[in-house]
This record gives sequence, C-alpha cells and structure tokens, in this order.
Amino acid sequence: MALLLKGARLVDPRIPIDEVADLLIRDGQIVEVGKNLKMDKGDTVDLKDRVIVPGFVDMHVHLREPGYEYKETIESGTRAAVHGGFTAVCAMPNTDPVIDTGATVESVMSRAEEEAHCRVFQYGAITQGQKGKRLAEMADMLAAGTIAFSDDGHGLQSSKMTRTAMEYASTFDVPLVLHCEDESLVGDACVHEGEVSTRLGMKGSPSLAESLAVARDIALASLTGCPIHICHISSQETVEVIKEAKYAGVEVSCEVTPHHLLLIDEALDDSFDTMLKMNPPLRSESDRTALIGALKDGTIDCIASDHAPHAPHEKDREFDLASYGTIGLETTVPLMLDRLVSTNAITLEDLIERLSYGPREALRLADVSLQKGSVADLTILDLDREVEFTLDYFQGRSKNSAFLGQKAKGCATDVLVGGYWALREGEVTW
Repeated sequence: MALLLKGARLVDPRIPIDEVADLLIRDGQIVEVGKNLKMDKGDTVDLKDRVIVPGFVDMHVHLREPGYEYKETIESGTRAAVHGGFTAVCAMPNTDPVIDTGATVESVMSRAEEEAHCRVFQYGAITQGQKGKRLAEMADMLAAGTIAFSDDGHGLQSSKMTRTAMEYASTFDVPLVLHCEDESLVGDACVHEGEVSTRLGMKGSPSLAESLAVARDIALASLTGCPIHICHISSQETVEVIKEAKYAGVEVSCEVTPHHLLLIDEALDDSFDTMLKMNPPLRSESDRTALIGALKDGTIDCIASDHAPHAPHEKDREFDLASYGTIGLETTVPLMLDRLVSTNAITLEDLIERLSYGPREALRLADVSLQKGSVADLTILDLDREVEFTLDYFQGRSKNSAFLGQKAKGCATDVLVGGYWALREGEVTW
C-alpha cells in the first residue's frame, strides 16, 4: 500500500522538524519526506491545516479484559484509543484472572491481534495475583511478549518483596512500573488530606503516602540497578524526590495524568461527585502547579490517561463506596491541546515528547519518528477543531469521565497504524 500525505505541518522535536511538507508511506514505513512529492500509484490525501506528529502512546490503560468485559474490552478500549488519537496502548494486568503467567499473556495478546484497532502492549503482574506475596512468572511472561511488570492498583507494601522483584527484573533489564502508595498512611481515606477533606468531614490521604513510597522504591532501585517507572504522580513532594533521583543518576521515569494536571481537590463539594474520585486523589493547587512545571522541565517523562472504565452502578453510589478512576483515552489529547498547549503552559513539542517519545523510552519500545525508515504510526491533529465530551462522543463501553459535558479545542482527526488508517476524519475505520 502506498499513501502520500500532502501539505501538512510536520512536527517532530527529535529530528527536529516543524514545517509544511509531504510524507510518502509505502508498505507501512515512511519512505520519503519533502516538498512537492509525487507518486505514480496509491492514494493521495490533502492534509492542509493539519499537523502530523509521531504516533501517541498511552502507557497506562485498563482494558478490563478478561473478567470485566462489562466495563471495557480490548476491542472497545482500542476503539476509544484511536478515536482519541493513540496509535498504541499499554494494558495493565489487574484483570480476572490477573495476568501473571505466560499463558494469560499469550491469551490476551492473541485476542488483541484479532480485535484491537491499534497496537497493544501488555504488562504482566509483579506478584502472583497482585497480592504482594510471591513473585509472578516474569520469565515466562517475557517469553510470551510482555513488555514490563506492574501491580498497578496496589502498591508493593513489603520492602523485602520490592527488593526481590527489582533484583529479578534487573537480570532482564526490564522496568517495574510502580503504583507507589504507603497503605498504612492512607487507610480507608479516598480524598486528599487538607482543607477540603476537613470541610467535607472525610478522612484524608496525605501526599506523604505517595512521596514516601516513591522515595523507598527509588532507594531500592539505586541499590539493585533496576529501572523503574512511577505511575500517576500527584504531589509536589514526589516531584522533588524524583528530580533529586534523576540528578543522582537513578534510572527512574514517571508519568502524570490529565486529571492531576487540570483538577484539584477544591473541585469536590457537598454534591460528592464520584467522577472526581481518583487514586491517587486530586490534590492541591500547589501540587497541580508543581506537576505542570515538572512536565515542562522534563522531570515528568510521560502523560498517561490511567483510563479506568467503570459501569454506572459502580460510580452511582456513596462516595466512599464508589470505584476509583476516570476514563481518559478520548479526552487526553484534546484536553492537553486546549488547556496546556494553547495557553502556552507547555509547547506542542513538549506534548509530543511526553506522549510519543517518553512512553517508548520508559518501556524500551522502538521509537517512531517523522523521518525516512520509521514505521508509519502517525497521529494527525486539527488544532482548531472543537470537541464536546458528551455521552455519544465516547466510543468505549464506559462513560465515567471527570470531564463529561466539557469542550476542548484541538483533537486528533486521523490515526495511521503501520501505514493503515485506524481513524479517518474522526471515524474508526477498522
């Protein structure tokens, strides 16, 4: 298959390039980049006023299959992913059964090959059943195709078990993707500890529960030589711990979610909107400001949605009983373009770094770029197109968005995966 993309603005900070030019794609690869390109056979598409960037990756997604297909499936979740502008997702293993053996990895990867609309990379669990007691079958899972290991949803509470996991993973030079939370400090709290929790009469979770666990895991990573990636950081203290670790040469990367970049605990009021119930919780304005600063200066390597679909009955209940999380595959790119890029909080190049290069580097995935020879995984943006996050907008099975009813200017209109259209003019094509 040959495809000529004409007249788009090409933006790739690593080449670097930011100019109007053409891209020629053949057999899934970029074969030529330049002006006034022509070809004899194939499709030519005029993309004037669009922006082509290296394909975005969401490295923190819950696809829920197997076991929770009523919330999401591989098919529905990847449909939502390409609709939101992603060429690849990385799926967490907290399913039923937990993905903690080579056989379960093979099962979900086989299903993804049949049903996924974009590339799917699979995490394996660190411990059996994600219970934090015994190591899972890491070698078998690696042989079956897993890319890294995570017990996301649960912080590893035992320092001894964490050290053992890191020592074993380091023999493969594979990162552990860590949910850092000292559960003894959190208890049954489900909002940030501060003025809002006091006003609402709710138990609060201190930011120290996160930063203390991050500091411990960084110390253990330094001891063992294991590369680590910290999930969904939410506090100013955590930013400082990671910044110091990077300066000291520890191999640590981290991610932040759009909801922690854009929302704070003061959004909570006596309506107790469960769409705002997250783990980690929404924190203070000073935390949010620190996260944006760390995103801009490179301390934070990646933006990830932590896409957490839930059925209505799991959210439509008392706040302390409701499930944690928000969907994010279809809101991440528009929100980042509208709330951060258009306001000059970060640049478009910063966004590309955090959604394309950062995730791939953290997980040792092959880079994708806008140069000759690269695989043609591309995200195509319209920076002026407005979208509204209505129930009908969402392609996934669940609609539990913290941004439901809001609008954003800028979105992905097209996605190419391996040179084939996965999204064309806002419509999922295969």
